[in-house]
Amino acid sequence: MPESLTRREFMKELGKLGAAASIAPMVLAGEQMSDKPFSIKRPSFIKEVDEPTTEIRWDEVKRIAEGEVTVRRSFSKYISQDRIDKLTDIRTANMDKYLKEGRDGYTLKDHALKAGAGKGGVSRVFIQDPEKVKTPESLGVPKWTGTPEDATMIVSAALRHYGAASVGVVELDTNTTEKLIYAKDPDGKEMRIEDADIPEEGEDYRVIPKKARWMITYTVQMSEETMIRCPTHLGTQTTSLTYRRSQNVQERGQHFLGGLGYMAMGESSTNALAIAPALGVMSGLGELSRYNRLLTPEYGSMVRVFKILTDLPMAPTKPINAGLLEFCKSCTKCADHCPSKALSFEKEPYWETIGGWNNPGHKAWFEDSVKCRSYWYETGNNCGICFAVCPFASKNLSSYSRVRDYLTATVPAFDGTLTKIDDLLYTPYTEFGKPQKTAESWWRMNLPDYGISTDQTVRETS
Repeated sequence: MPESLTRREFMKELGKLGAAASIAPMVLAGEQMSDKPFSIKRPSFIKEVDEPTTEIRWDEVKRIAEGEVTVRRSFSKYISQDRIDKLTDIRTANMDKYLKEGRDGYTLKDHALKAGAGKGGVSRVFIQDPEKVKTPESLGVPKWTGTPEDATMIVSAALRHYGAASVGVVELDTNTTEKLIYAKDPDGKEMRIEDADIPEEGEDYRVIPKKARWMITYTVQMSEETMIRCPTHLGTQTTSLTYRRSQNVQERGQHFLGGLGYMAMGESSTNALAIAPALGVMSGLGELSRYNRLLTPEYGSMVRVFKILTDLPMAPTKPINAGLLEFCKSCTKCADHCPSKALSFEKEPYWETIGGWNNPGHKAWFEDSVKCRSYWYETGNNCGICFAVCPFASKNLSSYSRVRDYLTATVPAFDGTLTKIDDLLYTPYTEFGKPQKTAESWWRMNLPDYGISTDQTVRETS
């Protein structure tokens, strides 16, 4: 664990920001925003780019069978059943002990909150029942038509109204982004991409029509205030609640697209259909991080990523360079705080993967998912500390945050200083592997709905 700054050291680091003082008034007064009618409202220093900041060798990327390679679905492929049984016994014993001793974050009310957060949300489906969708044909009118730009605008508006935080679009290409669709989904069904008029699913397969070329990606926010209580029940319920909310966004989005007269293939279960972080990067929702997940300019690490595939022609949104991947090269906070030591400390991302759960063909900081998942058993929860300590996890509303974002995108030399300042402002150095704040303190907070701020991404209007 790194040591925190002394007051003298902190003032010295702040002094380094003096060179940036001339740009601060411009940043604080308001930045020039994108003039595209469907884009996320972003400062002009966040650049759209033709290629993502993550380097890719598409000829090495393979369509993977999600349920057969990921540690999430196939833990027993990578460790013995005897080891899993022992980990399960440890989890059972710890959960019983923590509850009965009233440990912070594991009390009865924390347990009840976690149980409730996992409820609600409609069931995910690959395709909606046609009889339940009010199509233009059933209403006696032609299907909606407009420019691809108009399509992206209205889909973005609808999904954000339904609960998405940010929305992007990837136009699939056979030799590149189509490879991000799973060869088999988590249900073990083969994902066939064929010349077909409509999507179809059977007992062991799902058919994606080739004419469905537009993958809609969207994020759903997580609450920072509960996530920084990871790895307790309060932290883990953050993910459960976010996924339940996303289920409703997906169903509404599928009905919206069907109501326009177009197909809408969704995720049949959690993290299905295609590789979410990769599509988030390709559609410009964010960049790939040291913890090998999507890092966004607006919400940092406090999001989950989802997708819907459609044949509605849409204007793709481009990858971005907000300086986030570059920032991760000098910042190792997620790795510093990882209790299982599953994250990389290498300065540069690399091509060589770790374990069969990582897809080759892109340059990243590959994590040891077996170490990570094993630690989950000890805590009884999905850890999430790496998300919680990221410097961009903190609410992106303060004047400091806006200066930080500007410097991150434009002056990489300040990255180390910004990390040290974040250490002092946002990351108290509690006992290693423990939450940043107590769960008990959360119960006394007066937070907005879902504990999130919804005004950090606003679409431009004409």
